[in-house]
Amino acid sequence: MTDFSLELNEDQLQVQKWVHDFAEGVIRPVAHEWDEREETPWPVIEEAAKVGLYSFDFIATCFADPTGLLMALVNEEMSWGDAGIALAIFGSTLAVAGIVANGTPEQQAEWIPQCFGTPDDLKLAAFGVSEPDAGSDVSSLKTRARYDQATDEWVLNGTKTWITNGGLANTHVIVASVDPELGSRGQASFVVPEGTPGIRQGQKFQKMGIRASHTAEVVLDDCRVPGRCLLGGKERLDARLARAREGKRSAGQAAMATFEASRPLVGAQAVGIARAATEYALEYAKQRRQFGRAIIENQGIAFKLADMRMRTDAARLLVWRAAWMAHTGKEFTAGEGSQSKLFAGETAVWVTEQAIQILGGYGYIREFPVERWHRDSKIYTIFEGTSEIQRLIIARAISGVHVN
Repeated sequence: MTDFSLELNEDQLQVQKWVHDFAEGVIRPVAHEWDEREETPWPVIEEAAKVGLYSFDFIATCFADPTGLLMALVNEEMSWGDAGIALAIFGSTLAVAGIVANGTPEQQAEWIPQCFGTPDDLKLAAFGVSEPDAGSDVSSLKTRARYDQATDEWVLNGTKTWITNGGLANTHVIVASVDPELGSRGQASFVVPEGTPGIRQGQKFQKMGIRASHTAEVVLDDCRVPGRCLLGGKERLDARLARAREGKRSAGQAAMATFEASRPLVGAQAVGIARAATEYALEYAKQRRQFGRAIIENQGIAFKLADMRMRTDAARLLVWRAAWMAHTGKEFTAGEGSQSKLFAGETAVWVTEQAIQILGGYGYIREFPVERWHRDSKIYTIFEGTSEIQRLIIARAISGVHVN
């Protein structure tokens, strides 16, 4: 007998089916509409809250899964329904990840429920790192946080960009520089509560894909937050900054701690898109007849589908490994989190392109979903670390060399 198994347990299977049914019955029928409208799908979020899918309790249940796989399963099923709507529903979890990665237990208990609200009073949350001149280079953040000792407040100034739920959110988690000379080691995360003066939405972006998910700038203009809104607390921050100034090893930094936790989940979303495209193209190939037979009978089509399925399954296994390692405290010695996000994202782009090719002209028109899935897939090679950055992380991890 062996303890090793890739079989999901009964609880995981039940949640997976429940989420799949929601994706199939609620999300897919309206996915085209909200993609065309390029608006936040409030009725779908409200339905998700009503059934308990959009809630603090559900997210807590997912993250409590001892294998670490449940949240990855949920993200795959939701993005199988539609990635844009899935991000509209679960975009708040990135802020939650920031709070979990950097906040004290007391801060987590206070702020995480406020990221969701209740079915009768929905709330959204946003996580702000990227800036107009600091995308991949997180160490170059220009947003500043200055401590006002007289009032025990932090004063935030700067502009964040490409922020999911940015400006629309009730609660924002903002990464800012406290000591610019220390680069990424001089940064900290701050909660900006609902109703705080000095924070506003800037430009809302019109995007190629995931168009049901709101993406915008967040502008901070002398935005004052109470001292307790510094995640981790000032004592811990001061100690970390002191170590950094002395040249000692730091325990990590605010933005990267969040991204490390979220990369396998982003990879799971890409797997959901790839799976959707593979399934759709397979069924189409069985039905579509050319030259007197179904096109699936042609090797040129059949071999494409074989590769699409193989790469999708391989991406899922990398995601599962990274999710399990992250949850069980296994160190990413070979950039396993980056491996999962990189391979899954590039797989989704490749698979959806093959799906379009299999459908031919039908694959290129909006009446069929594969062109939307292809547009949605591309962002997975860009956000939360581009493919190039993921390769850099992996190369540094496996070589021990500071590759530039």
